[in-house]
Amino acid sequence: MANTPHGGVLKDLVARDAHKATALRSEANAPHFPSIVLNERQLCDLELIINGGFSPLEGFLNKADYESVVENMRLTDGTLWPIPINLDVTAELVKTLKLSKGVRVALRDPRDDSPVAILTVGDIYIPNKHKEAQHVFGADDSAHPAVDYLHKVAKDTYIGGNLEAISHPPHFDYVENRNTPAELRAHFKKLNWTRVVAFQTRNPMHRAHRELTVRAARDRQCNVLIHPVVGMTKPGDIDHYTRVRVYKAILPKYPQGMATLSLLPLAMRMGGPREAVWHSIIRKNYGCTHFIIGRDHAGPGKNSQGKDFYGPYDAQDLVNKFKDELDIEVVPFQMVSYVQELDAYFPEDQIPDGHKTLNISGTELRRRLKTGAKIPDWFTYPEVQEILKSQHPPRAKQGFTVFFTGYWRSGANTIAQALQVSLNQQGQRPTTLLLGETVRHELSSELGFSRHDRDININRIAFCGGAVIASPIAPYEAARKEARSTVSKYGGFFLVHVATPLEVCIQNDRTGTYEKAKKGLIKGFTGIDDPYEVPEKPDLRVDPSKQPISQIVHEIVLLLEKEGYIGER
Repeated sequence: MANTPHGGVLKDLVARDAHKATALRSEANAPHFPSIVLNERQLCDLELIINGGFSPLEGFLNKADYESVVENMRLTDGTLWPIPINLDVTAELVKTLKLSKGVRVALRDPRDDSPVAILTVGDIYIPNKHKEAQHVFGADDSAHPAVDYLHKVAKDTYIGGNLEAISHPPHFDYVENRNTPAELRAHFKKLNWTRVVAFQTRNPMHRAHRELTVRAARDRQCNVLIHPVVGMTKPGDIDHYTRVRVYKAILPKYPQGMATLSLLPLAMRMGGPREAVWHSIIRKNYGCTHFIIGRDHAGPGKNSQGKDFYGPYDAQDLVNKFKDELDIEVVPFQMVSYVQELDAYFPEDQIPDGHKTLNISGTELRRRLKTGAKIPDWFTYPEVQEILKSQHPPRAKQGFTVFFTGYWRSGANTIAQALQVSLNQQGQRPTTLLLGETVRHELSSELGFSRHDRDININRIAFCGGAVIASPIAPYEAARKEARSTVSKYGGFFLVHVATPLEVCIQNDRTGTYEKAKKGLIKGFTGIDDPYEVPEKPDLRVDPSKQPISQIVHEIVLLLEKEGYIGER
């Protein structure tokens, strides 16, 4: 028999409101009906509210519930709930939509603008984000991804209120593996699974994970639900498409009928202990009777002082504190390691004396995938290796961007052209050259030179793939960092600061453009009446007024070779 939902009743709002869904959709699509287009995290939260995954919630938290959750990990009615679920908007939007208590507003899917639910505003309030960070995540430290999101992405105003569901957000990938809590409960009932242990993961699975889950099933006499997160995870994680292919490849490694796979559209907060309690509640709502919590569950890594945000078993300890209320049995597991002499995996507290253990960390695995280094068979299955390697070609086959920044007439274009010739003559990496003037004429001809338009121009350059050499002026540090972030998801990014002094750049200008800017005939000109923000940490800083172009190009080539993007190893 499936576990009782948290709070006693599964709050499946889509089923509850099915009889009026057509009328709700018509209401949401009526002219002048106020709408809020959600972001990715809000959409994940909304999906799990209306499908019952966040039972007993029936909407986004009002102020009283929010403050109670932040301070006490409980809703105002006393129900255990560790993570605040907020609908954040700007104060300007509240004013524009004339939102107030009792106003109804459509919540829309950002992918196709379709209405997913209607919110009746309960209250509108300004959160104490510093307090939220300190209480929920243990520190107001932006090295924590959720705290960084809270201060840099989340808006300044929260809206609380109950929801009426129109429909589930549509998915077009792995539809056969996407189950609501009601659907998964029905699946367990059909298979006569009365004891189910859930395994949470945001990473690819390997031999150690299969061993860990089988041990849990054996110890608790359970079936196994592989329940990976496919919403928002930690920045830098492997994409969910690759991970799901891995999970599907591993599923046949279990005995027939032991395990199943279902995907969870959760936006993780990486909240460690509190998040572990949250995950336990969610799995309880999906019908599971047991939940595996391992070492450093949902940990975000290091804080700004270089120390772990949470202890390795803090999550297990907090969940154990609330075990009677949670009513889902936690299966605590330590890290398992491979013992080469015995050709078997053991939890770290059960390793036979005198035996050497082997392990590969997630960081080391990502390094091997990026560099094309061998992944040993004892670590993972051949099928998994093939999937991961197909999505992570060696660096010599990955794209990269050499991004020049400097004043106009700094010599950046000359260096970029010389670098392209040098790389093309080797015949290994054909490159695309994006000179600042070319981009302005071909890709960004409608843009001006305001800070906003300059940032858009840099973002467009960042979206160009393959092996790219770009030489915009790029005067602003924030836009350069955003370009690095965009490119680094798919390949290498090398920022080269062409540090030619401004007076030399003016001397190099034979067109008189700088003089026109000085006289006020050209507005917003970098170095004259618009600032150039010197890069804080470029990968290379050069000055063609002091170095020959050939030497600068050689230094860039050496940098690319060092990182494995050119040459053979």
